[in-house]
Amino acid sequence: MATAVIIVTIILYLAFVIGIGIRASKKNNDTDDFYLGGRKLGPFVTAMSAEASDMSSWLLMGLPGVAYLSGLADPAWTAIGLAVGTYFNWLIVAKKIRRYTVVTESTTIPEFFSKRFRDKDSKNILMAIGAIVIIVFFVPYTASGFAACGKLFASLFGVNYLPAMIISAIVIVAYTTLGGFLAASKSDFWQSIIMTIALFVVTFFGIKAAGGIAKVMENSKALAGYLSLTKMHNADGSVANYSFLTIVSTMAWGLGYFGMPHILLRFMAIEDEKKLTLSRRVASVWVVISMAISIFIGIIGFSVSKAGVIPMLSGSQSETVIIQISNVIAQKGFFFAIIAGLILAGILAATMSTADSQILAAASSVSENLVKGFFGIKLSQKMSMMVARLTVVGVAVIGVFLALNPDSSVFTIVSFAWAGFGAAFGPLMLFSLFWKRTNFYGALAGMVSGGAMVFIWKFAIKPMGGVFGIYELLPAFLVSALFIVVVSLLTEAPSKEIVDEFEAVKKAN
Repeated sequence: MATAVIIVTIILYLAFVIGIGIRASKKNNDTDDFYLGGRKLGPFVTAMSAEASDMSSWLLMGLPGVAYLSGLADPAWTAIGLAVGTYFNWLIVAKKIRRYTVVTESTTIPEFFSKRFRDKDSKNILMAIGAIVIIVFFVPYTASGFAACGKLFASLFGVNYLPAMIISAIVIVAYTTLGGFLAASKSDFWQSIIMTIALFVVTFFGIKAAGGIAKVMENSKALAGYLSLTKMHNADGSVANYSFLTIVSTMAWGLGYFGMPHILLRFMAIEDEKKLTLSRRVASVWVVISMAISIFIGIIGFSVSKAGVIPMLSGSQSETVIIQISNVIAQKGFFFAIIAGLILAGILAATMSTADSQILAAASSVSENLVKGFFGIKLSQKMSMMVARLTVVGVAVIGVFLALNPDSSVFTIVSFAWAGFGAAFGPLMLFSLFWKRTNFYGALAGMVSGGAMVFIWKFAIKPMGGVFGIYELLPAFLVSALFIVVVSLLTEAPSKEIVDEFEAVKKAN
């Protein structure tokens, strides 16, 4: 009975988002509409869709999973860094990128970099490399979302992971292909509401199931370092020091925001830049509250396991803590089964809200930046839309193949992709908007060095441990920034045309 109610609830939810896609498809007249919604987003849709696409399944699976296993330090410092990064991204980047991309008539991040530095004179090489960066890091990021959907259904209904993951991918592709950016943004808005409901319901039920807040605190304090911000609890019961260097490197997650294409596109798509102030306040408040609750759910989840209500979870299974609690809620009766269905739809929503945006960003990189921008293939408006939709399908198919392994960690995949974008695009975005001396050569050097350093640090330097065991985003971000400054100063200054455009955007009200 409970399972049937949950299935019906989730099916209704999926039908709802596909309906959004069908409705939005009628408003897509060209690729500008398909990839940027015609710059018609309202302030609340802009805020909530940006944050829903940002948080992904990481919010309802990855973050509570880390808190469940290791306690407060790692997820808390990550969340603090993300909260600070979110606020400053809205504060200093949002309005300027919206204004600059209107002036340059850019609909994608690689296209903005290309037009900002007059990359056309160099055969759009900056645009091509930017597109490759998006494909390299977004496809596995998308795959992690598909994997999260597969884990959800496999854990809940005992079905095989593979068909569950593929069906989820098909639904995401369906409404994204139909409605494009507008469908993704509007569905993300509703998905953020469902995610919020899920977080609050699981928190209150989890506390009750654990035996009360006092019991939660008692169980947590019994684990060495579990509630400390300077120590981390290990699975074997030992404690590891959480050093100042580790704290700084963990907070560096916040630097990633300056280079996230799916978030920056929301800034570009708002109908009026003056409404970004309201969007910033809404987004910042929601992010802080949602991450705090998510971490608390992980802490609560351990006590729920300790009480024998759900099994003890280890490894990547800890990421299913909300799913496990939902299963228990569903057994309480018909109404509670509906609530459990909404909670599980919330996890699905968290995953879909990011996957749809990532697929669109990757697809635009192929169809707009590579096919049309770099290779110079001329396409009619109708053919451009067809290529856009086919690219969405193609990117999703690759993502499905990468998601075939059900044991992959959502947190691990997301952290690596986050570092890639943060280092390749983050410093360049900031210098593009705020330093007029930045030139094409500095931009190219910064993008390549940042992206390359993520791989170098992750696989060659970080394994050495010690002071080198920090999150790869921090050193890669610094290296990229250094290359931008040094190479720009060592090469010729930007043309008068570029400087005049920069000054005009700076002075615009």
